[in-house]
Formats: sequence, C-alpha cells, structure tokens
Amino acid sequence: MMLLVFITCNPVTQRLSNYEVHGIDVSHYQRTIDWETVSHQDIDFVFVKASEGETYQDSFFVRNWVGIDNLNIIKGAYHFFYPSLDVDKQVHNFSSIVQLDTGDLPPVLDFEHIGNLSKPEIVTKLKHWLTKIEAHYNIRPIIYTNYKLYKKYIHGDFEGFPIWIARYNSEAPYLKRSSNWQFWQYGDRGEVHGIKGDVDLNVFHSNLEELKKLCIPPPTDTSKNIVVNPAL
Repeated sequence: MMLLVFITCNPVTQRLSNYEVHGIDVSHYQRTIDWETVSHQDIDFVFVKASEGETYQDSFFVRNWVGIDNLNIIKGAYHFFYPSLDVDKQVHNFSSIVQLDTGDLPPVLDFEHIGNLSKPEIVTKLKHWLTKIEAHYNIRPIIYTNYKLYKKYIHGDFEGFPIWIARYNSEAPYLKRSSNWQFWQYGDRGEVHGIKGDVDLNVFHSNLEELKKLCIPPPTDTSKNIVVNPAL
C-alpha cells in the first residue's frame, strides 16, 4: 500500500502535446547518456550543466557537449549561480570550459540560490554576471529561475532577457505585462530512451525556426569571430 501511494504522488512527467518544440536539461546526475538514442526521441534542444559557483565544473559536461555534436539537437550550456560568491570568478569558471559556436543556444544563468543577500544586492550580482557573459560571447544570455524567484527578483529588472521558467504544472506560467517566457521546464520526472532515470522536460514557446533565431548567428563580414573562449 505504501508503494502504491508513493507511485501516485510521484507520477512520471507526461510530455505536453500542445507544443511543437521539446527539450531536456541534463547534468552529471544523468550519468552516461546515449545521445544517438536520445536524438531519435523528438528532442529538439538540450541544456547541459557546465559549471557551478567559483570553481566547480560538471564532470560530465565535456562528454555531453561532444556527444551532442553532429546530431539533430540544438545545445546550450548553463551555470548554477551563487549571488554570495565572487561574480568574476563565476564568469571565468563558465567561460573557461564553454566554447559556443554558430547554432548553439545562448549561455544560461541558473538562478535558484539566494543566500543572505538583499534584493538589490542579488539584482546587482545577477546583472554583473549577465553583462560580463554577454560581452564575452556577444549574445544576450538566458535567465533560468523558478516562478517564485522570477516574480520577486527578475520581473521588472531584466527586460529583454530570454526567460526559462521552472514551474511544474500542466498550465503554462503567466509572466506579467510585456514579458513572456521562451522556455518552460514543466516537470522533472520525464522518461527519455537513452537516459537512465528521470530527466527534466522543457518546451519552447514557439516553433523550431524561432528557436534557431535565438541561437548564435554565423559571423558577419565585419566581425572576424563572435565566438571566443580565452581565459578571463
């Protein structure tokens, strides 16, 4: 009986059928992934954890990043941010391991941790990381956060940034005024062949062509190379 109650309270996340573009996000928690198999599961994009804080780099990032190459999946990388830690060191931690190329998604700031800082302090730290990363990769980063933190810390201070919102619900998040989400993480118990265990499921708000427009464009004639990866 207890087992039945557990299963009922922790159902598998079912894919949302009313969205055209689907994706996942992964880290070392998923261990070794068979990306070839994943590529046949109607997965259009994937975000891969690259780094966390000042020094931690995900032990499976390089394996995942390389494994996705040459498959029909658009990839992006994210950094788990700590407002209480040195921002410049966190910028370096991410940029030292992540090289973005044409067709990749913008870098992602994963904002889930608050610490003991005030709202103005947190907003300042977030803007610092975003500004430095945007200058480094020459593309505006994506902000990932949950619904509660978005309403308290992001709304009204980060207009123009693509938003990736976490809200585990069958109903899409509603963001006030002119803002809207680009990505929605709607569950964390998805099943995808090629991945052992649970995986987060996401959708993009529009179609595949619009997703590609969000990605890093090819260099123009006037820019030698918009993708850089020197140590900062």
